[in-house]
Amino acid sequence: MPEQHLYRTGIIGNCAFLAHVNLNTNISWLCWPRFDSSFVFGSLLDQQKGGEFTILPKEAYTTNQYYIDNTNVLRTEITASDGKYRITDFAPRFNVNERYFKPLMLIRKIEPLEGNPRIKVKCSPVYEYGKKEMQATIGSNHIDYVGGDECMQLSTNVSLNYILDDQYFVLNDTKYLVLTYGHILDQPLVSTVENFLRETIGYWRLWIKHSSIAGFYQPYVIRSALVLKIHQYEDTGAIIAASTTSLPEFPGSTRNWDYRYCWLRDSFYVLTSLNHIGHFEEMERYFNYLSDISFAEDKRYQPLYGLAGERKITEECLDHLDGYMGEKPIRIGNQAYEHIQNDIYGQVLIAMLPLYTDHRFVFSERSDSLKWIDHVLSKIESTIDEKDAGIWEFRNIANTHCYSNLFQWAGAHAALKMARTIGNEVFEQRAKVLIDKAAAHIEACYDPVRKVYTNAVGSKHLDASTLQLIVMNYLDPASQKAKDHLIGLEKELKTEDGLFYRYLHEDDFGKPKTTFLICAFWYVEALACVGRMEEAIKEFENIIKYCNHLLLFSEDVDAKSGSQWGNFPQAYSHVGLMNAAYRIAIKLDRPIFL
Repeated sequence: MPEQHLYRTGIIGNCAFLAHVNLNTNISWLCWPRFDSSFVFGSLLDQQKGGEFTILPKEAYTTNQYYIDNTNVLRTEITASDGKYRITDFAPRFNVNERYFKPLMLIRKIEPLEGNPRIKVKCSPVYEYGKKEMQATIGSNHIDYVGGDECMQLSTNVSLNYILDDQYFVLNDTKYLVLTYGHILDQPLVSTVENFLRETIGYWRLWIKHSSIAGFYQPYVIRSALVLKIHQYEDTGAIIAASTTSLPEFPGSTRNWDYRYCWLRDSFYVLTSLNHIGHFEEMERYFNYLSDISFAEDKRYQPLYGLAGERKITEECLDHLDGYMGEKPIRIGNQAYEHIQNDIYGQVLIAMLPLYTDHRFVFSERSDSLKWIDHVLSKIESTIDEKDAGIWEFRNIANTHCYSNLFQWAGAHAALKMARTIGNEVFEQRAKVLIDKAAAHIEACYDPVRKVYTNAVGSKHLDASTLQLIVMNYLDPASQKAKDHLIGLEKELKTEDGLFYRYLHEDDFGKPKTTFLICAFWYVEALACVGRMEEAIKEFENIIKYCNHLLLFSEDVDAKSGSQWGNFPQAYSHVGLMNAAYRIAIKLDRPIFL
């Protein structure tokens, strides 16, 4: 059996930035000042040019990494022959003066646990994706790093000369490292860090206490919720697909993409997962992000946007970096923003539906309802007969995709409900026409011989995205047609352990070789929908084995080796887990803990 590849990192964040902490103590990925900025630590993509922030012993060592329960505070314990110590890494986040304190500040607390370990702190940030090394200058109790757009400062009670000269020292008391971007720490070091740590732990635990978590594999759902939360860029409400770029879908694939953006096509799944756990603040922020895009957008919607709704996300390759395990190209930006992807209009309508149907939101406060609904309905009307790139964003292939029309169908249904809520008969009639048109396109994808819906009109290929025909109730889950469709997809796309390929036909880059994790969770939902509950539970339990040591999931999984590939952690894999667990819990009538 091939050797299993797992991502050996955890993540910390505060909804302003995300950082990856490797088992070897290195901050292997950190982009400042935004998720989509240049990395300041990027050894994930280049061991030499990516900079370094490590806290390592002189001797050989073993390592253990874990989260403080129900938080995004990460601990890494290092054991060497001369002693043992613990690093607590976190991004401060808590409430101050009715606002969230979420500075561009990475804090590392180092505590001796046993013996007298000799350690070395190395901090060498870079900028412009490793093209520039930042220059260190010593201050009174800090080191300034200059050379990027902003100055970074490391405040610490470790000897500054030890750090600058790469010297080992005996760790005989607790040390603190506070790295800031664009501002200085002008408060007492020790008491400030201890206060920030206490408040941050308290914030995350209260956030989880205020979550409604179903009584089915709670630890996995809790971790997934915490992962999703820190993928939201709170300033605008955007939720990114992943914090990384160019981690390959499988070795040699060249399918190395930049996922540090917000995909509208995932809106429904993200908001559904947030709704399941009862987090309306995050939902409302995302609603506002979608609304801002909708009203600013006089042209067609893009599949993805920048953190502040930026339209132009030019893709380029960075040839000076080695790449993850030597895998190239290294891409920043994403050319998919230019694609035609017509499911997104339906995604936006469904995503915004709770504003009109959930009484916890007051729709009468939305004075823009008429204009907004008309705007999005017009988008569907103008694109419903158009070929597009589909959910998987084929670069040189256009079809009348089943999935695109499913979400136009579902979006038109959402518009119909909105129209009835606001009492607009004209919108009702327009929505009904679109429902019928979308359904006609979907039915044109049906293969009566195989009793399955194909990926597109005139195509014989199958696609896991059509699992959503069952999950979205286009097909009555109790019907034989739904059951037959599920069986047809299983026969072709399912692996022995319940993993699912997106598709198996050739695309712009050849045939895909790894399974797509969110598709496996869609499969679990579909099983639960059609009443195959024992199988749904079994497959869910199979799938969750493909996490790393911290219950973090990647985008892709190699069915043969169980290896993790693709950008990591993938927010939408965690969304898939949350939605599948909720679906099973509801079917089993498990309690929802509030």
